Amino acid sequence: MSLSSPDTLAADGTEDSFTGQLLIAMPTLTGTGFAQSVIYMCAHSADSGAMGIVVNRRLPQPAFDDLLLQLDIAPAPPRRRIGLCAGGPVESARGFVLHSADWNGEGSLTVDNSTCLTASLEILKDIASGSGPRDALLALGHASWAAGQLEEEIVRDSAWLVAPATRDIIFGADHSGKWRKALAGINIDPLRLASFVGNA
Repeated sequence: MSLSSPDTLAADGTEDSFTGQLLIAMPTLTGTGFAQSVIYMCAHSADSGAMGIVVNRRLPQPAFDDLLLQLDIAPAPPRRRIGLCAGGPVESARGFVLHSADWNGEGSLTVDNSTCLTASLEILKDIASGSGPRDALLALGHASWAAGQLEEEIVRDSAWLVAPATRDIIFGADHSGKWRKALAGINIDPLRLASFVGNA
């Protein structure tokens, strides 16, 4: 695993940007690697495309302690641990720490007022020593779209719903319940959603 900066990406706070919001996979994505995914959007612009982290795919292996050993980060065992998730199919060997904005370091991407994305060893060293940001998860890999691709998937393919992000959905430990919680946040019943898509 390597940690490196999310190059060439910048959060775009324009009105049409999905930065800082959730993408919720629609039933049309059943049978794909994104089935029932919830993705936190870290960057999105019409010109540069989009990048996000899947926040509801728990990674039981490798263990956080084992990753720190691979990266030669002390102390062992760490004073604090954070969850690991499969962040997406792109660059699955790269690590990204999605975290609350109370910690900021060199190379951190500020997504919005409450959340940042960092891909440096410094943040893992702070977490291992017992400090670091209040909320954090370590994602291996990410999801990304070329310019215009995500908009097409939403409008033409009805592949995603867009919803407000909450701390519980981004950082909560109940990974299996996040998809339903995200839908509930926009008043959608998953059973009705499946029926609606089936009749479309």
